Amino acid sequence: MAVEHVDALIVGAGISGLGAAVHMQKMCPGKSFAIMERRDNFGGTWDLFRYPGIRSDSDMYTLGFRFKPWTSRKAIADAPSIMSYLKETIAEYGLNQHIRYNSHVQKAHWSSEDALWTVEGTRSGKPFKVTCSMLFMCSGYYNYDQGYTPDFPGKDSFKGTIVHPQHWPEKLDYQGKKVIVIGSGATAVTLVPAMADTGAGHVTMLQRTPTYMVSRPAEDKFALGLRKILPASVAYAVTRWRNVLMQQFMFKLVRKRPEKSAERLIGMVRDLLPPGFDVEKHFTPPYNPWDQRLCLVPDSDFFKAISDGRASIETDHIERFTEKGILLKSGKELEADIIVTATGLNLQMLSGLEAYIDGERFNVADRILYKGAMFNDVPNLLMWFGYTNASWTLKADLTSEYACRLINHLDATGTKIAVPRLKGKQVELEPFVDFSSGYFQRAVGALPKQAKEAPWKLHQDYAKDIKNLRYGPLTDEAMCFEKPHKAAATAPMLEAAE
Repeated sequence: MAVEHVDALIVGAGISGLGAAVHMQKMCPGKSFAIMERRDNFGGTWDLFRYPGIRSDSDMYTLGFRFKPWTSRKAIADAPSIMSYLKETIAEYGLNQHIRYNSHVQKAHWSSEDALWTVEGTRSGKPFKVTCSMLFMCSGYYNYDQGYTPDFPGKDSFKGTIVHPQHWPEKLDYQGKKVIVIGSGATAVTLVPAMADTGAGHVTMLQRTPTYMVSRPAEDKFALGLRKILPASVAYAVTRWRNVLMQQFMFKLVRKRPEKSAERLIGMVRDLLPPGFDVEKHFTPPYNPWDQRLCLVPDSDFFKAISDGRASIETDHIERFTEKGILLKSGKELEADIIVTATGLNLQMLSGLEAYIDGERFNVADRILYKGAMFNDVPNLLMWFGYTNASWTLKADLTSEYACRLINHLDATGTKIAVPRLKGKQVELEPFVDFSSGYFQRAVGALPKQAKEAPWKLHQDYAKDIKNLRYGPLTDEAMCFEKPHKAAATAPMLEAAE
């Protein structure tokens, strides 16, 4: 079997992977790279999910790449529009020649003596092997094979159709049907008005816990106005920074004054619903704003569907599924022809990669994040992970820039290995993210840790990350730049004070 070699191997052809490839071209000209995409198309999340109405839950002026202006009218864009944007990116930068579709990366072995990763997997069912100097894990943070569905009692007794949004049937007929959508996150809030608008008889959102929601126009008048007087790239940059600053300001304000912020958010929802609607029951969460991600509602479509009776909302616990639908703890039975379990994702770091460092198995849960992009004692591997309080691509772009800076520094210093090390330092650990959402809490034992102090701190702050990743010094007390060497004796995986 012929073994291909590239300077950087990018795993995943979604937003993160495509962005990393463009940054490689711009910042590391002459360096070779390949993109391994497990599926038969680019786009990641935006190609995988096919449920009605799927759209971004961030504005495209920040979800778009820094290097490519978003020029469509809608700031809150649907999946087909996002896919068109990514297709343009691939064509504009000639990325197709670098993408290896149907390539499932499964194992990776690091050799300190050779300063190389050897990556193994299957391409269209046949084994392949690639060596690379740098391994870029741009495969997202959830399991593409299986979404999360609780073990609902009586599920098998339901006579209708049960669907998870991650595995939406191509020809699901819901015309005139009664639909229950279980969940209260972004997916449920998108599905309810979309299905109501496209022929469902009635759609009921069944939630156990309310979510904070905020309505925003789908089109950004400020951005559209700037385009009339400024070049597209300048208008995009100004709008991007304006939206970033607004997001950060609002996030910090909400965290500083949670009670006032909650009152304001709930009041805004009350103004969008008919008089007498039970907002306290259905739209008053038992947690503070931004303890979980806020749900964005473009053009108030969710509230309009409820107001005109095409959709409704129930806040209760599920007793069990029945032949006709769902029996609630309150004793009420909801009838349905179709039940959609918009109950979340299964988190999976590094796409389930089986990785070894000089023969020793590398477990993500035993590691501490370095600058939110690397792991202690793991050489030449970076992970792309976006913000929980802002657009994914903001952090993805910065991680790409940092990765390219590392490559250039290795060349400039004649070294081959970049690895952050604790060097025996005791650090106080914290969970991966300060977020109470169910999908994070379910996976807490499988996630890496962070520490309370830099550079082991995972910031949820774009300005700080610009300082650290784009402009900050590459050398610090933790980062080691080394030449190839024989592996040392195995060190403790997690040198930290719990």
